[in-house]
Amino acid sequence: MIPKDFINFLLIVVFSFFIGLEQRLRHPDEAENRFGTDRTYVLLAILGFVFYIISPDNLIPFFIGFFSIIIFLAIYYLNRLKKTNDPGITTILTGAITYTLAPLFYTQPIWLVLLLIVTVLIIIEIKEEIIKFSKKIDRNEIIILAKFVIIAGIILPLLSDKPISTYLNISPYKFWLTIVAVSSISYFSYLLKRYVFPNAGTILTAILGGLYSSTATTIILARNSKKTGEKSQTSAGIIAATIMMYLRLLILAFIFNQAVALKLSIYFVILILAGIPFVFWFIKQKEEQETLKIEAKRNPLELKTAVIFGILFAFFAVLTHYVVSKFGDAGVNVLSFIVGITDIDPYILSLFQGESHALSVDLIVKAVVIATASNNLIKMIYSLIIGNKNIRKNVILGFSTLIIVSFILLIFIS
Repeated sequence: MIPKDFINFLLIVVFSFFIGLEQRLRHPDEAENRFGTDRTYVLLAILGFVFYIISPDNLIPFFIGFFSIIIFLAIYYLNRLKKTNDPGITTILTGAITYTLAPLFYTQPIWLVLLLIVTVLIIIEIKEEIIKFSKKIDRNEIIILAKFVIIAGIILPLLSDKPISTYLNISPYKFWLTIVAVSSISYFSYLLKRYVFPNAGTILTAILGGLYSSTATTIILARNSKKTGEKSQTSAGIIAATIMMYLRLLILAFIFNQAVALKLSIYFVILILAGIPFVFWFIKQKEEQETLKIEAKRNPLELKTAVIFGILFAFFAVLTHYVVSKFGDAGVNVLSFIVGITDIDPYILSLFQGESHALSVDLIVKAVVIATASNNLIKMIYSLIIGNKNIRKNVILGFSTLIIVSFILLIFIS
């Protein structure tokens, strides 16, 4: 039975007080650098409340008050600029936002208003952290972000969801969605490595690299082991990257084919659990203390790479359709094993969109398990050829176990 006006008034006073209090705490001895503090911001919010409830329908009093406040703030800013030569405008903008709280509480969901207030408080408070973060970013990062926005936010919504042809039941939208999905995982891994874990050691680097490409990560780790003689961390990192391959493919499966993902998750969880003990076992060997450093990929969203991926995806979609029509299920299994020696993502994504090939869920799951086992075989060979001889025993043991478990699991896929 409490009137809505009373509740809104209390909320406006409380949260405007916190905004003003934050200003006081942030500039305790710098009155010239702030536009008022707790009392000033509360009075600004009350002023906005009064002008809003006078005429909530046409908002003329509210806008008159708003423009009057803006003029006053502009005069204040110019005078402060002359005295202190400080161009900062944060406190003034915060005051303008505080004035608008009343219509927000009346017209918008409470969660949205609280989110806005919390966002304002956080942005004001983390000024130093933002400055430190901005110093870590070079101009190339903005270009990478722009590319991601173009790929995911502009091109994708414009594409048609109608199949390309009756022979190949894949639409331009699904075709480009595969590029967006893989690019998103690569971009996420890149951001984690570059900004969240910039000094990550071998294991964490391998985990993040596995989200991007377990094969590329394996080659890098093996090559570095030959230079440094490092054994335990390298062996653990190679297996950890492969474990992340299973996780990456499972994420893609849930994006494109949930029926396949649900069944595939059973087998991939078993394979992940089979690989984790080797990671811990190899780490515990501790024959050396040196930690490898692997630089984050400079540009994870190269358009040339995206185009090549799309071409491979289309190629494998056509090839799989042809193999199914000519050789049936056995042909798909053989193709999966052969494709495992290459980049398996385009092929597996074409399988996940199996309606274009009339493939059953069980056949897709079996083909994916075969392709990953074959890919593990080629990664083991890469490690033995490129890496130091002291990692061979660990690599053979780890990959052989995963390959054997994979083929045992094939028996249970009906």
